[in-house]
Amino acid sequence: MAITLKPDQEAWLKSRVASGDFASVEEAALQLIDERIAERAAEETGDLAWAKPYVDEALADVAQGSVITLEEHEARTEARLAAMS
Repeated sequence: MAITLKPDQEAWLKSRVASGDFASVEEAALQLIDERIAERAAEETGDLAWAKPYVDEALADVAQGSVITLEEHEARTEARLAAMS
């Protein structure tokens, strides 16, 4: 299969090759396509495994009592906005 890149896409890829991010434009294109396919597959299957570390961190914060109520958050936000005015 042959793919024709837009000039700006090719320039971006070449700049990444020049900076050492990739060995070649072809390698860069393949890696980026693979990454995007994996992202789309995760979105389509509803795979939220990427979110687990964030959920675990939030649950640990709750267990430690490191949380505030929505009302406290809103009050802090209002106070910060008022201080900026």
